[in-house]
Parts: sequence; structure tokens; C-alpha cells
Amino acid sequence: MRTLCMALLAVCGAAGANTNIPPPPQSVPILVTNAVIHTVSGATIADGQMLFRDGRIAAISGGGIADPDARVIDLGGRAVYPGLIAAHTALGLVEIGAVRATRDMTEPGLINPNARTEVAINPDSELLPVTRANGVLAALSVPGGGLIRGTSAVIQLDGWTWEDMTVKAPVGLHIAWPVISIPDDVDPDREERLREAREARMGELQASLKAAAAYRTARESGEPVDVDLRWEAMMPVFDGTLPVFAHVQDLAQIRHAMHLAEDYGLQLVLVGGADAWRVAEQLAKREIPVIVSNVLRMPLRRWEDYDTPYSNPAKLARAGVTFSIATSGGSFDAGHVRNLPYEAAMAVAYGLDADEALKAVTLYPARILGVDDRLGSLEVGKDATFIVTDGDPLDIRTRVERAFVQGREIDLSSRHTTLYQKYAEKLDQLRATGTLQ
Repeated sequence: MRTLCMALLAVCGAAGANTNIPPPPQSVPILVTNAVIHTVSGATIADGQMLFRDGRIAAISGGGIADPDARVIDLGGRAVYPGLIAAHTALGLVEIGAVRATRDMTEPGLINPNARTEVAINPDSELLPVTRANGVLAALSVPGGGLIRGTSAVIQLDGWTWEDMTVKAPVGLHIAWPVISIPDDVDPDREERLREAREARMGELQASLKAAAAYRTARESGEPVDVDLRWEAMMPVFDGTLPVFAHVQDLAQIRHAMHLAEDYGLQLVLVGGADAWRVAEQLAKREIPVIVSNVLRMPLRRWEDYDTPYSNPAKLARAGVTFSIATSGGSFDAGHVRNLPYEAAMAVAYGLDADEALKAVTLYPARILGVDDRLGSLEVGKDATFIVTDGDPLDIRTRVERAFVQGREIDLSSRHTTLYQKYAEKLDQLRATGTLQ
């Protein structure tokens, strides 16, 4: 028992709750003035005003907004942007990769369509303040592991509980197309073993889809059927009310996902999509969105041009594909989601229009995830979820100075700022004592 207690204390010490206190709901109207308001969905307002009350935007204008009850915040010419949206993350589901007790993104087994992400969210994660400090105020939290992984949720990165944080759930059912890896040794049968392994894993996926479709047919016919929570969770997929997020990278995976979607009448969203540019015209014609995750990566193949991933978004945009830009989404990447704007910036350097790049991390992910009625742009009626910056958020030199989530100004301190202050103080003390010249 003593050993168990010590182990639990060690885990708690390694993964303690962040110290940020979520503010209460907005109770007083707030009017921000003297701001450059980037609405994203419309024109940029140079000397803009924005009024929000009860967590929603009430008015946006170039001037003339008056509310005697409002608290006025003069932004001194600072820029206002909608909060960035990370469309592929493990935020809230993982804390420290080496500590098993802090990893909750993967269920045992291969087939888990009934797994729900939102109920596993950890509101006390240290990674949430770190991420939102760079302007990312909402994220799609995605389950991992297995073939059929479960459903995802859009969360806002502030709140006391998972209920407070959930913006929308479920968003989609996540299916990972099989990736089989066998060591490149001298075995002359390696290619055959790879083929057999892929076929076996694909067989499991297709068998599950077939079983779920048969279960739905039986339920709708009124036949007595034993309830199976796995197939019950998949019924909205076949109704077309819940999209399938297909985690695919190479051309073969993308084509197979498109074929299965056509066979079963699935509403498809591609996640990953490193080879999406190769079938961009087909994706545009079939109106299949792509969440490109990520831009800052190596090419899939050794012989491809080094900039193949960097130019992928620009090629999709030229073909008319609906797309967004995200980070890689793995458990290791959870601590780096704050770098989302720089993924979009790299795409700009390789041909993507700058306005399109901004939309790819704001409005476009909101549309793909079905939350554009609340997030993604600054419009009357939408959530007052925005950031105040001293420049373009895609520029690494820009600082996020303030952030609001549903009209509540949130604390932008994090473990990073705390450690910075700690060691800055250490240096000051060393200089004062003459220890450090």
C-alpha cells in the first residue's frame, strides 16, 4: 500500500493541475475600441469597435457603438482576431507521455466507436494554458489507437469541467486507415508479408463496417436485436448525420477511404492528407474536406521534393478543396499545438494566399467541424472568443497580449511564463551577488 501511495504521489507531482482560474461568465457588457478588427469572414475594420454581452458579439462597427452600461477597453490600435482553432489534437487526453496515468486518449482493442472524447477531457492540463497563450482558443480533441477510435469533441481551452469546455460533441467518428510497418531486413518475403498484413487489417475494418450496417438495418426493421453499444454508436454515420474522419496519408489510403465512403454513403473528412494534392480535383468534385496535418513535416517518400508538404495547402486551395491546417495530432504533439499558426505560415511561404492561411486556422476548421455558427470569425451573434495581438498571428514575432473566451478575459500565464519568471529572478539574484558577471 505504501508503494502504491508513493507512486500516486509521484504521478500527481509530475502532472499537477495548472494554477489558472477560469473567470466567471461575462456579467457586464464590454466595448473594445481603437482596434484593427480582422473579422476574417468579411472586411478588416481599421478603427473598429466591438461590443459583446453575455458572451456573444452584439455589434461590430467602424464607430458609433454606444452602451452606457458597457465597460470600455481601449486597445490602442492593437489587432483583434478570432481565436485560432486546432482541428486535430490530443489536448485534454494526454499530459506526460512517459506517465501512463496521464494518457487517456487510447482505448484497448481495435474497434471502439462508442468511445467518447469529451468525457475524458482533463480541464486541469498544463498544456491548455500553454496552447492558448499563443492564440489557440479552441481545439478538436481526437481519440487515438485502433482502427475505429471513437468520436471527437470541439473544446474551448478554458473551463472548470469538461462540460464547461465542450463546444460540440460528437463531431465525427474517427477511423484510422491501417499503416503496417515491418522492419526492412533481408527477408525476401517482406513485401508479401506487408501485403498480407495490410489486407488482414483492412479486412477487420471492412468487416466492422459491414456488421454495423447490418445492425442498423436490423434495428430499423424492428427485428429483436441484442443491443451492441459499438454498432449503436455508428448508426448516425450511416444516417449521414455524423461524418467519418478518415485518418489517411498516402494515395492508396485516400482512394480506399473514398471508395468505402461511396459504398456505404458516408460523409467523409480526410485527416492527414499528405497525398491529398494528388487527387485534389476528385476531392473538390466530391466536396470532401481535408484537415491537413501537418505542414511542417518530411515528405512521405525519399524521392519527393523537400517542399511537397509545404505546398500541399496551396495546391488544394487552387483546386477548390475545402481544407484547414492543423498540427500532427499525436500524443507527442499535444505540447506543441501552440505552433499551429506557424504551420499556416509555412504554407504561405510556399504559395498559399495569406488570407486563406488565416482562414485555414480559423473559419475553415470551424466550418469543417460544424461550429462556424459560434467560432471562426468575428460576426454578430457568434461567441466573443478572440485574441488581441501586436501583429499578424502567423508571424512568429507577434505577441498575443490578451484573449477572451465567450466574453471572459482569460489568464495567459502558463507553466512556460512561470518558469521564465523564476529563472529571470535567479539571474537577477546572481548578478546582484556578483556570482554572475
